Amino acid sequence: MERRKFIQNTGLVLGGLAIAPNLIAAPNLKRTTKITILHTNDTHSNIDAFPANHAKYPGLGGVSRRYELVQEIRQQEEHVLLLDAGDIFQGTPYFNRFGGVLELKLMTSMKYDAATMGNHDFDAGMDGFLKAKAYADFPFLCSNYDFKNTILDGQTKKHHLFQKGNIKIGVFGLGVETKGLVPDALCKEVEYLNPVEIAQDRVRELQELGADLIICLSHLGYSYGNDKISDIKLAQQTEGIHLIIGGHTHTFLEKPTVEMNVKGNPTLINQVGWAGVQLGRIDFYVGKNFKNESQLILID
Repeated sequence: MERRKFIQNTGLVLGGLAIAPNLIAAPNLKRTTKITILHTNDTHSNIDAFPANHAKYPGLGGVSRRYELVQEIRQQEEHVLLLDAGDIFQGTPYFNRFGGVLELKLMTSMKYDAATMGNHDFDAGMDGFLKAKAYADFPFLCSNYDFKNTILDGQTKKHHLFQKGNIKIGVFGLGVETKGLVPDALCKEVEYLNPVEIAQDRVRELQELGADLIICLSHLGYSYGNDKISDIKLAQQTEGIHLIIGGHTHTFLEKPTVEMNVKGNPTLINQVGWAGVQLGRIDFYVGKNFKNESQLILID
C-alpha cells in the first residue's frame, strides 16, 4: 500500500477552546488521546479491484484489500472510526444484480461505524434502499433530508455520538439536493433542508451532548465555483465543525484542505476520489500539544 503522510498543527477548536501546540485543551482533557478516522466516499458498487490493464486505475481498489487494510490499522490503533460519505450504490453489475444488499453486507463485515446517503443511494428507490439497509449494522446519518411521510421516516439518524476513550465524537450527515439528480419517482416526498442551517443546529446539539470532536459526513460536493453549497462553503459559513469528510464530486485530495470558519477557526475537509481506490486516514491527537496527521493510502 502506498501511503502519503501529512502532519498539521491546525489550531482546531475542541470543547469550546482553541487547540494549538503547547496549549492544554480543556480541564476534562488531561491526557492526549489519539483518534484515528478512516474514511471512504463514492465507492459506487466497486467490489473487485480494477483490472491490471485499466487505463486510469490499474490493479487498484477492491473491498477485500480495504478490509485487510482496515483490520491492520485496527490492530495497531486503539480508537478507530470507519466512516463513509455516500454514493455506496450504482456503478457496476453488482448493484444491478443485488440492489445494494451486497455492498451493505460487505460494509457491515468491515464494521463501518456510520455512513450518509448520496444521491445514487436512491437509485433503487426508497423501498430498495430500505431493503438493502436491513443488512447494514451501522447507522445512516441524514440531517437535511426530511423523510416524514415516507417509508424511510425513522430509518436514519440526524447524528450519532461515539465514545472513544475519554473523547466524545459527534458525527452527522448532509446530502446534496436531489432535484435534478434523482427522479422524483425515486425520492417522492423527501424534503431537502438548508444544509448550512441544519449543520449549525446539529453542531449545537452535539456540543450540548458534550462532543469534543465534531465530524460532518457530507455528500454536498467539494467545490463548484458558483453559489451552489459545497464543502468549502459549508466550512466557511458555519462554526464548530472540525472535519468534513466529503463526497459527490469524486475529488482526489492529496491532503486535507483547511478552511477558516465564521469564527476564524480552521475546519479540515477531505475527500478520497471514488471507487474505493484510496482510503483516507486522519489521526487526531486530542489534548495537550494538539495536532493532526493525515494519510492518503492507495489500495494497490
